Amino acid sequence: MSRIQQAIISLTDKTGIQEFAKELQAFGVEILSTGGTARVLRESGLKILDVSEYTGFPEMLDGRVKTLHPKVHGGLLGIRENAEHVKKMNEHGIKPIDMVVINLYPFEATVAKPNCTLDEAIENIDIGGPSMLRAGAKNYPYVTVIVDPADYQPILQEMKKSGGAVGKETNFRLAKKVYQLTARYDKAISEYLENK
Repeated sequence: MSRIQQAIISLTDKTGIQEFAKELQAFGVEILSTGGTARVLRESGLKILDVSEYTGFPEMLDGRVKTLHPKVHGGLLGIRENAEHVKKMNEHGIKPIDMVVINLYPFEATVAKPNCTLDEAIENIDIGGPSMLRAGAKNYPYVTVIVDPADYQPILQEMKKSGGAVGKETNFRLAKKVYQLTARYDKAISEYLENK
């Protein structure tokens, strides 16, 4: 069980995130974020590091490329107990990302609109979100991945009891939720496109 030191937060549904992020910062967690989420958190008085500042690479292509970067995915996928992983991470300035708090673009709500165009639907297919969720969930022994605001308080309670850490058992439970979510999300996209 290791302490959460760096988190990435990127949300469409920002319910409860300001309070959760304030609690994280009280534990000394550095928060990386993007776009609207970063703005909402800053408006709450929180210190946020933009992902583009962390990676040294700007958001581009109308926001399509912002988190697809080795400093993000290396931070999520690096095995903390693997000396070669740690060496490579250090060589390339990749810090471990211990927590991912993400929900996805509202694809299903978008395509439910009566006048939704194919182009609008395509723009609401999230790429970076599922990539980070899947990476974090794959590396669940070291990464806490949260997709549901209902998990904010239980996670904070666990961190309070453990001095800022989240256990492997909790992380495994959360990882299963990730794959359930991404499976439903991909199914919705597949079914929509099949009918076009």
